[in-house]
Amino acid sequence: MTFDEILNLIVAKAVDYAPKVILAIVVFYVGFALANWLSRWLVAQMEKKGINETIRPFVGSIVRVMAKLIVVVSVISMLGVEMTSLVALIGAAGLAVGLALQGSLSNFAGGVLLAVFQPMRVGEYIEAQGVAGTVDNISIFHTTLKTPDNKVVIIPNGPLANGNVVNYSREDTRRVDLVFGISYGDDIDKAKATFAALLENEARVMKNPEPVVKVLSLGDSSVNFAVRGWVKKEDYWDVFFALNEGGKKALDGAGISIPFPQMDVHMQK
Repeated sequence: MTFDEILNLIVAKAVDYAPKVILAIVVFYVGFALANWLSRWLVAQMEKKGINETIRPFVGSIVRVMAKLIVVVSVISMLGVEMTSLVALIGAAGLAVGLALQGSLSNFAGGVLLAVFQPMRVGEYIEAQGVAGTVDNISIFHTTLKTPDNKVVIIPNGPLANGNVVNYSREDTRRVDLVFGISYGDDIDKAKATFAALLENEARVMKNPEPVVKVLSLGDSSVNFAVRGWVKKEDYWDVFFALNEGGKKALDGAGISIPFPQMDVHMQK
């Protein structure tokens, strides 16, 4: 074939395929836009029906991914690729990708477990995988926490679903646990009365369950007291700090000393 014949053949093929390619591009962009819209619409409908805010973004993400996958398959089919060959190709590629992305598949499965069993919800304060923070988002592959000092921590869903999760927000009340030490030479009964008055005077400490003041242990240099009171979960840290400060002032006012470690050094000539 001459150069002119080859050029004419290329032009003829381009003219034949140009409408298909243009239509495929249009379907691709319109389909992706519709997939994003469908995801947002579904999340909005779930919000109107009062479905848990933890599940909403997760379901929205799955719908968006599945819809885009359908668009991609449709575009490839429009370009003239045989569906049987495409299915075989997708199967082989899926196997290869599955082996290469075992961790991602584990994270996806973990996301499904988190959405179904809900050990945590958006807005709850948890501790997991060595970090603590407020759950900001639960997506398909990872969960985002915000720490109290405003750091963003992203945890893969696989380890999160299979590890221990401490949820500090699920119950309405929490117990404030404090330990105060007094000198062995001080009056134990007087100290107990001082700590009981401290809890009694703190209005945010609940009367039921009853606060507890007990001797916890006999340390090397101090008699240690367990001072415990129940509070609403939103008052926990304010009461924790208030009782620590108030305990020091109460012991000072009662003339009770708080021992601290000391070291005697003997000089030998």
